[in-house]
Amino acid sequence: MKSVTEKQATYQHTNTYSCLFEPNQETKNYWLACHGLGYLSKYFIRYFRFLKKDKNYIVCPQAPSKYYQGNDFKYVGASWLTKENTALETQNVIRYLEKVYQLEQPTTSQTKFFLGYSQGVSVLLRWMAQNKRQCHHLIIHSGSIPNELTTSDFVYLNDSTKVHLVYGNQDEYIHSEKLTQQLRLANDLFGNRLDIHKFEGNHQVSTEFIKKIASEN
Repeated sequence: MKSVTEKQATYQHTNTYSCLFEPNQETKNYWLACHGLGYLSKYFIRYFRFLKKDKNYIVCPQAPSKYYQGNDFKYVGASWLTKENTALETQNVIRYLEKVYQLEQPTTSQTKFFLGYSQGVSVLLRWMAQNKRQCHHLIIHSGSIPNELTTSDFVYLNDSTKVHLVYGNQDEYIHSEKLTQQLRLANDLFGNRLDIHKFEGNHQVSTEFIKKIASEN
């Protein structure tokens, strides 16, 4: 049997993304929100529907890899990355996120919120580290910080940038050892700009935190 050779093909790819509300002169807050494993952007963005529509504009990129959830082939989920060809796929995702951001560029006067939830944390942080994008609030919500990132990847952030690490106290995916490791890594990367927010709940989006931080800005 001949050995298998794996090659690469470069081609143009088109993907969707979801937006909530319409930007206008009164829009104060700009949100870039990366969903977690199993979501579609059009459903994940519903977690922001309670925000004031005249003050907020939400952009939710769509993970490129779709799959059927369950054996009834009824519900569709999506994934950002897997362990297969991770480095290559990461670059594809970063180029996509950068294109979405260019298409939906916030104004200089808007407060920028970058939020990653669960699997969305890793792609958001890698995109920020590579493209040096600024924000006022970085929200790391119930997800893992990539181990390859270092302090030097985020020295470009403005002194006023705040980083929020958010997780549920009953999150089934965050055991004590992992929590300790993630808190240490977050502190190493972001230092005194880091705030920890623990809420009552499991692996779920904290709409209360989103509502609170939006109302404070």
